[in-house]
Amino acid sequence: MSLVFEPRALDDMRSFNRKLAWAPRFRISNRVMPFMIQSLLRLSQFVPDVRTIRSGVRIARCTVQADGLSVPVRLLRGPGPARAVVLDFHGGGWAIGNARMNDQLNAELIAACDVAVVSVDYRLATSAPLAAIMDDCLAAARWLLGGGLPEFDGLPVFVLGESAGGHLAAATLLRLKAWPDLLRRIDGAILYYGVYDLAGTPSVHAAGANTLVLHGPSMAASLRLLTPGLTDEQRRAAPASPLYGDLAGLPPAIMVAGERDPLRDDTTLMAARWGAVAAVECHVVPEAPHGFIRFPVRMAAQVRGRVHDWINDRSRARLPPQ
Repeated sequence: MSLVFEPRALDDMRSFNRKLAWAPRFRISNRVMPFMIQSLLRLSQFVPDVRTIRSGVRIARCTVQADGLSVPVRLLRGPGPARAVVLDFHGGGWAIGNARMNDQLNAELIAACDVAVVSVDYRLATSAPLAAIMDDCLAAARWLLGGGLPEFDGLPVFVLGESAGGHLAAATLLRLKAWPDLLRRIDGAILYYGVYDLAGTPSVHAAGANTLVLHGPSMAASLRLLTPGLTDEQRRAAPASPLYGDLAGLPPAIMVAGERDPLRDDTTLMAARWGAVAAVECHVVPEAPHGFIRFPVRMAAQVRGRVHDWINDRSRARLPPQ
């Protein structure tokens, strides 16, 4: 299906974009800036999130063990029984962020879909190479799918990722092909404006100084910084660049990108390849920049609502009749 946005929603997004045009763009040129941003994020999180508390969501933190790794996760449950489980990978350019930054989005997801959420606190690129970050995500997935939470055994499982988290979600799904029984437990993937070509898709290389949120001219260089010592041909090897992997056997997916996002082509190219082997619903949202699902605009709420409906439809189809 195609989402239809009313003129007032488009005007709302354009108005917000005019404010974004005055804001600094996110870029990674060294380890210092991500460290400073991460420190500010953690300082902001000393204040309790009142909205999440009031929603009735119960939050627990634990460290899971798999593949010889210990990976912290954040487990969010609603007040009632879960009908499905979402494995969540946060964004932040692989270098900043944590599971807690997704609490409000995940609380909304729990309220709309009656799910439980396992959000992964993978290591960051300031202290670990990309391969180690991917290993953390795979270990968390194998723990969950292998019965790490017996109370949720048999429930539909969805994998969700935003931005760098979209990359990690797709890479994790590709690596799970080595364990077909685990991969078959996954009922769908929700991928928001992910990165699927670490050498850069055409829209990344064409990104100029007028981009919003992300610093367009430095994006290709930032990807090279993430993968030092590799040629572009090596960067395009799967699973690190999921766009070039064998996608056969992957679950249905819903993918979202913004029209004004330099990573737009990552989503459209991935949707075309993925759609050849599984059902894919892809939305390129007009006027939307990177990260827009978090913005206080009508279009963001409409897109999140469509994702909630997609999860609910697939969950109901999987559960036995009452």
